[in-house]
Amino acid sequence: MASAAQAGLLKQQEELERKAAELDRKERELQNSAAGFDTKQNNWPPLPKICPIKPCFYQDFSAEIPADYQHVCKMMYYLWMFHSVTLLLNFLACLAVFTVEPTTTGSDFGLSILWLVLFTPCAFLCWYRPVYKAFRSDSSFSFFVFFFIFFCQIIAHIVQAVGIPNWGSSGWIFAFSATQNLAVKIIMVVVAMFFTTCAVLSLFLLKRVHSLYRRTGASFQRAQEEFSQGILSNRNFQTAASGAASAATQNAFQGN
Repeated sequence: MASAAQAGLLKQQEELERKAAELDRKERELQNSAAGFDTKQNNWPPLPKICPIKPCFYQDFSAEIPADYQHVCKMMYYLWMFHSVTLLLNFLACLAVFTVEPTTTGSDFGLSILWLVLFTPCAFLCWYRPVYKAFRSDSSFSFFVFFFIFFCQIIAHIVQAVGIPNWGSSGWIFAFSATQNLAVKIIMVVVAMFFTTCAVLSLFLLKRVHSLYRRTGASFQRAQEEFSQGILSNRNFQTAASGAASAATQNAFQGN
């Protein structure tokens, strides 16, 4: 009888020791995972470590974008790069025509510099990042921001492809009217083809994004709700609202 009781106690002790060891193992795993946890570090633009300017954004298609949207999101990124290269080529074309026709093409050369410096980062911030965020978090508000700005971008591509003189874009009209120099004319025609390609690709990708947007369940009402929640959760807005309420309360007491 005593031996049976002793055997039962030993079995219970072994069970308790086994559970204690299991809990200890799980605790060590949690500690190791917490110690090895690495917050997302900004990785774009991919600058060398010796550069004093650090990356400003985090971008990882495989980690942040759902598999169904990764291809279109990457295509939008490649479109932004193609857009930036086109603006650089446009600057070089306007520089070339300025060297042979300096009296009549100075404004085009100056505006081409402005378009390159201004529209390259603005395109990244104003329509590429919104569509990236929209696919990443299924944000209706980001989708609507993208659609509005990207539609304006398509209009700009069409205008640049047309090439109105004195507007700083080496489009079709400007390419055939600015100079009789054959080499420069060829360069300008190539840039006009790049602008035309930008416009066509933009229209195609706008349609693709819109078809995916309709599948996500996004809506204008959701966009309004996200915008309202974003404003209400903004710390500066909360501080301003609190200050306004305090001032109104003080004025009310002083008036009494």
